[in-house]
Amino acid sequence: MTTHNPLILIIDDEPAICRNCVKILSKMDCDVRYALNGYDALKMVDDTVFDVVVTDLKMSAVGGMEVLRRLKASYPETMVIVITGYASVSSAVEVMKMGAFDYLPKPFTPHELRAVVRQALIQREMLLQNRKLLEQKKRKKSFSHQLIGESPKIKKVISMVQKVAPTDSTVLIYGESGTGKELISRAIHANSNRNSKVFFAVDCGTLSETLLESELFGYTKGAFTGAHHDKDGIFKLADGGTVFLDEISNISLSVQSKLLRFLENREFLSLGSNKTQKVDVRLIFATNKNLEEMVEMGSFRQDFYYRIFVYPILIPPLKERKADILPISYHFLQHFCLEFEKKIIGFDDETVARLTAYDWPGNVRQLRNIIERAVILCEKDKISPKELPLLGEMADIQELIDHVPETNDELKRVKKEIRQKAILKVEKNFVMNALMKNNWNVTRAARKVGLQRTNFQTLMKKHQVKLPRSVKPDA
Repeated sequence: MTTHNPLILIIDDEPAICRNCVKILSKMDCDVRYALNGYDALKMVDDTVFDVVVTDLKMSAVGGMEVLRRLKASYPETMVIVITGYASVSSAVEVMKMGAFDYLPKPFTPHELRAVVRQALIQREMLLQNRKLLEQKKRKKSFSHQLIGESPKIKKVISMVQKVAPTDSTVLIYGESGTGKELISRAIHANSNRNSKVFFAVDCGTLSETLLESELFGYTKGAFTGAHHDKDGIFKLADGGTVFLDEISNISLSVQSKLLRFLENREFLSLGSNKTQKVDVRLIFATNKNLEEMVEMGSFRQDFYYRIFVYPILIPPLKERKADILPISYHFLQHFCLEFEKKIIGFDDETVARLTAYDWPGNVRQLRNIIERAVILCEKDKISPKELPLLGEMADIQELIDHVPETNDELKRVKKEIRQKAILKVEKNFVMNALMKNNWNVTRAARKVGLQRTNFQTLMKKHQVKLPRSVKPDA
């Protein structure tokens, strides 16, 4: 039985019947309300979730059939009991087919009404419990598919996610670009009590201070040039859900201050407004920068850092969890085989060796893109090194490095230098290849390889990759 007093709505165009039903059911510790026509009843239903609705079949305005149809379409968990003074076998069969819980001919005794309502409440509770169990099973299943890996490090991350997900605690996710910080945040949301509510992901690195503030908190008409109407921000839209703020190292000190106030009491002001709004939103933050160093440099607020450093989760780079490379590779292989309708059963031995030997500077995101490309190119039942040209080059260099004896510190230094130069060469080829395939459009190239535009531009700058003079830079 529900923990609150069951909420019941009586619908009948005869006031005496409504008052009598209220009197009968109130003795069951139920909160009973009534409406004298179907039109008013449907307005009440839109404002309040009722456990049980008892409706007359024939009414002048909106009849019981229409009420039943609307309730079953919009509120399937609400149990509907149909009463009528014009009982017939055909009408009983029809309403039961439409989803009514039961059919009660008039006149009925108080005992009959209470008995059928009691059974309807039991049925509703069973329905809700079953749905809850199914959702829990679904979340567990989806969780296992979202976070893949066999290494102790990723298992520790999974354990931490499982522990914090059911709480409302603020989470800070650390990790290199491409390690899957948003994936972890979505896993936390999916396994929380907020999973039926909305999840918003915001890339703070791509938004200016003013734009980020207006996106998060919303604004009122006239708050700034171009604000022609009121607009709700993400915090208002995500009430009851989760907001993931990525790349928080890029947030200005001013916005950090406003987020700190929001974390303290879940209240905020829209731009241009002096009216405080209160919402229930869980925040998850992520960064690939060292925030402690930024605090020391004065570019990150110390009080804000301490406030978000409640439950930190560090996602190790792929090079530190080699045992996860093959499980993730096979996951992506299966995914893209389904997408491209291909029948590829795996990787040959040399490909496996090259996949596991590579350091994956772009982490899981880079691995995903490499496997996608390989699936597209592969024409046999196994992926071979020829579908992984960049990795092939890297693996050959790595093999040469591994055969250099480490007899002294100088040779160790040379090996390290050779490895770093090889990685730089692969990275530059990676950037150039993406740009050429996308007609030198930076935004499109970044999106295609799964990088944020700012991170892709950083790689371009690092390797001194410039657009041809004939190409106009995209916005």
